[in-house]
Amino acid sequence: MKTHEQFADDLALYALGELAGNDRQELEEHLHTCAACRRELQALRGDLGLLGLSSSGPQPPARSKERLMRAIAAEPRRASSPSPAELPKRGWGWAWAPTLAAVALLVVAIGMWRSNRGLNDQLAELSNRNQDQSVQLDRLRGEMRLLTAPDAVHVSLNPQQSPKHPSGTAIFSPNQKRMIFMASNLPAVPEGKAYELWVIPMNGAPIAAGVFKPDEHGNAMMMDHEMPPGVQAKAFAITVEKEAGSDKPTSPIVMMGAAG
Repeated sequence: MKTHEQFADDLALYALGELAGNDRQELEEHLHTCAACRRELQALRGDLGLLGLSSSGPQPPARSKERLMRAIAAEPRRASSPSPAELPKRGWGWAWAPTLAAVALLVVAIGMWRSNRGLNDQLAELSNRNQDQSVQLDRLRGEMRLLTAPDAVHVSLNPQQSPKHPSGTAIFSPNQKRMIFMASNLPAVPEGKAYELWVIPMNGAPIAAGVFKPDEHGNAMMMDHEMPPGVQAKAFAITVEKEAGSDKPTSPIVMMGAAG
């Protein structure tokens, strides 16, 4: 179904009699319910009528010609101009030549406007796609820098007690102060709960590093997280906490791994 703006685009072609088929039928149905389009159509038809009247046409009635000649005779004499008899006669077809030319220009202008609008829409869509791809590319570059950093440390987290044997890996770079965590085969957490990752420093209490939930296959991933500032990691651990996270561990450790 066309929008109001699309129907408005077809009004000029309809006023010229150049709209046919389903487009014409849909526009006529739309005109029955849209007062704005009816007013616009009436204005377009009025403009075309004035355009036709602006060019010379068939001979006027004799009485009109006599009144015109008397008015001309009553006017003061100016520079002489050719009499009507001396002017070359133009046929009926020539009378419509300016109107047809104007109509043709109008149709061409409408076509160019539609084409330009379509190109602008395509350009905007391509620009949005390019921005999305740039964001994804920047994120992937950051993850690759972390994974390939010379000082990257891989820490494997082993389950403390679990029949499903879940596993987890933390990768962090002390220089970049970034980390990635990946886990698999994790049991589902209760409603309102989530897993929370902890960085255990050389000295002091564990520091929260983010919460996550596994998917239906038990897999989870935390990409490109910031390491707690000024902390030298001794180990990583996971506990089950409330969904919003906790400032300190409140449940037993599910998995734990030393940073070496």
